Amino acid sequence: MATPQIKIGILNLMHDKVDTQKRFTNVFAHTTYPVELTFLYPQTHYRGRAVPDLVQQISQPLDLNRVNEFDAFIITGAPIEQLNFNDVTYIDEIRHLIDQLVRFDIPQLYICWGAMAAANYLYGIEKHRLSEKLFGIFPNHIVNQGSLLAGLPDGFLAPHARYAELDHQQIIDHPDLVLEATTIDSDLFSFRAPKYQQSFLFAHLEYGREALLKEYRREKNAYPDREYAKPQNYFLDSIHMKGPQFKWQPAQHIYFDNWLQTVVHNLQNKQLVKE
Repeated sequence: MATPQIKIGILNLMHDKVDTQKRFTNVFAHTTYPVELTFLYPQTHYRGRAVPDLVQQISQPLDLNRVNEFDAFIITGAPIEQLNFNDVTYIDEIRHLIDQLVRFDIPQLYICWGAMAAANYLYGIEKHRLSEKLFGIFPNHIVNQGSLLAGLPDGFLAPHARYAELDHQQIIDHPDLVLEATTIDSDLFSFRAPKYQQSFLFAHLEYGREALLKEYRREKNAYPDREYAKPQNYFLDSIHMKGPQFKWQPAQHIYFDNWLQTVVHNLQNKQLVKE
């Protein structure tokens, strides 16, 4: 019997929405199980103004009454990590979504800002700004081995791109949370809440080869009078920013395949309970 498609909802909060959808589509094209991806947008983000045509063309409005139709759910990052959570126009919609995901025991993967917002809401973990942007490709140290890191060697490479970080000690002290991995400089890579099928990923493992370069150019073009650090450990020629390297591709394939396998395992357990 053919494996049924795993239905994954993705709330796309990223600035480059088309590229983000292409990245996730490519990532899940290389996983073990077939998936059906549905990209969504928060309706309250466009309160008082028209939803852009492009957003409507490539995604659907989030319907909180239909969340239980998904087998798993991803909330992406967003370039707003320097804002206070309560200053984000759609934060209440995000929190209501999280409530629904928990209610229906749907496996959750939160990425970068999505991970910050969810961890703050669910576990009270505080966010603070970094003195400078964490930006580039860095080796990561495995603190606690688990199913999502299976097959990854200690020191695996991953792209990080953020201006904020969560309180590490609060994560370590919380009885429901397990710190999985950090960079060698102790910046977060991931932690999890095993009891609730929640994974918090701070590296942008979904990024493709050109993503960090595009992010640098987007910020530079938006504020040409500001100085922005180039992504570290990324280019063959860092002076001229030539030859971006896809050093994290192995980790990308392993991590997302591992996550999808945990989703399938959760579905199988639910089916056994029904039987």
